Amino acid sequence: MAEAERIIGTPDVDGEAAAPAEQPKGRRKIAVLFGVAVVAYLIDLVSKMIVVAKLEHHEPIEVVGDLLKFEAVRNPGAAFGMGEAFTVIFTCIAATVIVVIARLARKLYSLPWAIALGLLLGGALGNLTDRIFRSPGVFEGAVVDFIAPSHFAVFNLADSAIVCGGFLIVILSFRGLDPDGTVHKD
Repeated sequence: MAEAERIIGTPDVDGEAAAPAEQPKGRRKIAVLFGVAVVAYLIDLVSKMIVVAKLEHHEPIEVVGDLLKFEAVRNPGAAFGMGEAFTVIFTCIAATVIVVIARLARKLYSLPWAIALGLLLGGALGNLTDRIFRSPGVFEGAVVDFIAPSHFAVFNLADSAIVCGGFLIVILSFRGLDPDGTVHKD
């Protein structure tokens, strides 16, 4: 009987209202967020391990003629190699993004937002792992980049996850969908 009361949201033994029935739905969105993040993180981690083992200190591999190559590059800076002197700051920014996403997850009831935030989280974790554990030292490590399109910066799969997640967030924002699942018309 008490379980049935909890499900329909009547007061429990302490007199407080039980959690609403949609709580499992929110939990599923959180599971999606962290599932996407783990997949993005592992794909990035494995790709970087392969690049370091097989491509670093070797000639680039042409994938599509001169248009796309795989080339191992260590990037101590931010996107496009800018800000090489600020590696510690980029590490702090990535750590902050991870904390903000983890806190936002409690209010998450939107599947598209769960996917977008999962991509951001996985990408941020991938690059943060490099900054913490790669040389030249803790919080100063250089990120392993290897996807080298012609006439563009070299990047990695974590960067791709971050860009895709950010792009999806922009689309969701323009469509008026909030992370809590509400839609607003502005």
